[in-house]
Amino acid sequence: MKKRILFAVLGVLIVIAVLAGVKAMQIRAMVDQGKKAVPPTDTVTTAVARSESWETSLSAVGSLTAVQGVTVAAELAAKVVEIAFDPGAKVKRGDLLIRQDSSVEEAQLSGAEAQVKLAQSVLARDVEMLAEKIISQADFDVAVAGLQQATAQVGTLRATIARKSIHAPFGGRLGVRQVNLGQILREGDPIVTLQSLDPIYVNFALPQQELSRLRTGLPVRVTSDAFPGLAIDGRITTVNPLVDADTRNVQLQATVSNAEEKLRAGMYVTTSVGLPVRKKIVAIPATSVLYAPYGDSAFVVVNDNTGKGGKVLRQQFVRLGERRGDFVAVTDGLKEGETIVSTGVFKLRNGQPVAVDNKLAPSYRLAPIPKND
Repeated sequence: MKKRILFAVLGVLIVIAVLAGVKAMQIRAMVDQGKKAVPPTDTVTTAVARSESWETSLSAVGSLTAVQGVTVAAELAAKVVEIAFDPGAKVKRGDLLIRQDSSVEEAQLSGAEAQVKLAQSVLARDVEMLAEKIISQADFDVAVAGLQQATAQVGTLRATIARKSIHAPFGGRLGVRQVNLGQILREGDPIVTLQSLDPIYVNFALPQQELSRLRTGLPVRVTSDAFPGLAIDGRITTVNPLVDADTRNVQLQATVSNAEEKLRAGMYVTTSVGLPVRKKIVAIPATSVLYAPYGDSAFVVVNDNTGKGGKVLRQQFVRLGERRGDFVAVTDGLKEGETIVSTGVFKLRNGQPVAVDNKLAPSYRLAPIPKND
């Protein structure tokens, strides 16, 4: 019985040993095959890292403000009898906007003018009578004062009538109408907004560390996401002498041309202040960068040194700087003249063999102009 059990155990061990040997041979064959396997060659487009001189700039988010902007309001309480403007229209200084009812003042004006004529006649007679000493100096002074009072009353009525005709205080573009014909306006009730939009102010702030580099006259470029591709140039016109005690920022104001009135007061814009100092950088297409949480990288095309020939990729981690147009500045990691993959970097890996074909390579510009489809 013991011999049978011993033979059975030996048989099981022999079977296990045979199976283990076969499996080890299979695994070794798979490893050898993997070592001999060559990654598939991928076709890529390339670009050359080039050295450029970019102007130094300071960027900030700004807010647009009209050079002149006001809500035109009623000066006196009265009924609206005429509306002489169209909402959204451009007006010149002095153009009539609305007219209020002034019939009462006009009626009183006729009587006041008659009083002036009467006072003038009385004064003319009193001049002659005073010369002949028929009246006293006191009576003559009363006549003079009467003429002055009558004249003042006429001036008051004319001023009241004029204040009931509302005119544009300056040239600009009107907003939404806020009154209706026949409406009784109270003193201070809004009528319409008026904004002078060309030129237009841009208010923005920069840290106090940059104060030594800021001065009036520096060029400013304004862009807005409301008009992609549109860039408007201007100049800094004011550097606030007071630094904000809470934020330690200095407020600046630039004036930019706005002939087409695309920019409107109240919009936020991106403001870039150009400084006279230029800096040397290595520029590569922005599509060449593989962005990742652990670090940005680019794939450099190099010769295969394993003896197989051809080109392979070397993943190079880079430190990025400012981005302009289709390019991004590399502050560390790449040298001028190195060839890098320009498109499709998300599907590549380090050491992969590649073939270069730039027939369909896109063109890159510092100031791209998108086409309207």
